[in-house]
Amino acid sequence: MAVITGAAAGIGLAAARRFRAFGMKVALCDTDVAELESVASELAAGDASSVVAVGADVSQLGELERVRDLAWQKLGPVSVLMNNAGTGLGGGAWERYDEWKRVLDVNLWGVINGVHAFVPRMLETGLTGLIINTGSKQGITCPPGNTPYNVSKAGVKVLSESLQHQLRNTPGCKLTAHLLVPGWTDTAINRKAARDRTRLEGDAAAALAPAAPKPAGAWTSDQVVDYMLAGIAKGDFYILCPDNDVSVELDKKRIQWAAGDLIENRPPLSRWHADYAAQFEKFRSS
Repeated sequence: MAVITGAAAGIGLAAARRFRAFGMKVALCDTDVAELESVASELAAGDASSVVAVGADVSQLGELERVRDLAWQKLGPVSVLMNNAGTGLGGGAWERYDEWKRVLDVNLWGVINGVHAFVPRMLETGLTGLIINTGSKQGITCPPGNTPYNVSKAGVKVLSESLQHQLRNTPGCKLTAHLLVPGWTDTAINRKAARDRTRLEGDAAAALAPAAPKPAGAWTSDQVVDYMLAGIAKGDFYILCPDNDVSVELDKKRIQWAAGDLIENRPPLSRWHADYAAQFEKFRSS
């Protein structure tokens, strides 16, 4: 049985559909209760005993403990936990404190709460299982202009690495952790973040405009889930997804350059520093 947060749309919904196609029962969690119930009806396909939908706020540990208890009661032991719920908004280091709080509460504390609520009981069952945490490349290379989101996803990366280390050093443990790192993906969170930025900038008409079609460079959520499942099958911890614009090789170059800022004592975020532009282009082309 799989529990998926942020399951009403995007990557979470694509994963839920795939798990159901495998014959798994699924417990779906999201704050968008109306959409979640519609998704649950679709996935149940007449078998109400196979799907549970729970409206819950992942930023609250008690809410995820409620999801856990209901999932175990209705569907049985959890073998897959996908901490996927997320939100995002751009901003700098000292701007929009309330948005900082919201992004960290959902993106980082949502994963922390998921781990605390589910992993001890998953360990107690002694069954083989997976914990999949949805991170982001922005939590690794940390591009300017998205500081709250970057900080939250950097925290998810560190938590996931420590979780996998702890699991593999727990005697008898049959659980593994995996960090899903999507590339540019056409999801509701990206569209909502763009609309939120527009709203905060005061352009009410643009904020209410219909959503744009999928950008050509973006992957679909289904493509991300396909790549995720292939990575898990290979035993990968870091599941670094490309997209239609950026290859895995280019991602690795960007990540290596970001690490080099510390090693070589360059200015932080030197990839976006005018004095290092030519040096980075030479590096990425090498």
